[in-house]
Amino acid sequence: MQDALYCVYGASGCGRGIMPLAREQARALGMAADRLVFVDDAAQPGQVLNGQRVLSYEAFMAEPAGTRFAALAIANSAVRAKLAARLEADGVRPWTVAASNVVVMDEVELGEGALLSPFVTLTSNIRIGRFFHANLYSYVEHDCVIGDFVTFAPGVQCNGNIVIEDRAYIGTGAVIKQGRPGEPLVIGRGAVVGMGAVVTKSVPAGATVVGNPARVMQK
Repeated sequence: MQDALYCVYGASGCGRGIMPLAREQARALGMAADRLVFVDDAAQPGQVLNGQRVLSYEAFMAEPAGTRFAALAIANSAVRAKLAARLEADGVRPWTVAASNVVVMDEVELGEGALLSPFVTLTSNIRIGRFFHANLYSYVEHDCVIGDFVTFAPGVQCNGNIVIEDRAYIGTGAVIKQGRPGEPLVIGRGAVVGMGAVVTKSVPAGATVVGNPARVMQK
């Protein structure tokens, strides 16, 4: 059986921020250096980026391997979901990548394919879905439920008793006020919370909110 092959899918800023964490994790697994690559749709033949080979998806699938794993470093949740379906159909397994200084406390259920950047904290009694992105210095406090393909930009403060539904995007430095037991504050499916917003009440599905206190941005 050929050795496993691992990739960070996406060679933009998000992917380049995840690759050092992936490299550290690969070393801990005893993986050979050439078994970790970038995958990018704009890859050029022979391209090397930050010390790692860059392959097209087709080249990644053609590379000899017994098993393939992918960390989806794509910030856009809709694109991430589309790629996740493609990878699953092709037998590529999700790869969770987490910085060594991530703090995970009690009773945290973390779905497959998460990317956890340095200084992320997940406290207690939290349920998180598939392909979650938590960028630098973000945290999730107690008794939160987070859906699939949710993205936290850097410095997100997600306080206790909050529900964030699938494919929501929470912008840099946003603060989500704590809900109440049995009455969580809800960020609806596909909602966008703008940079620096202070969310004090539930956000409808698909809405974009900005400001302090956060208000729905009218089209």
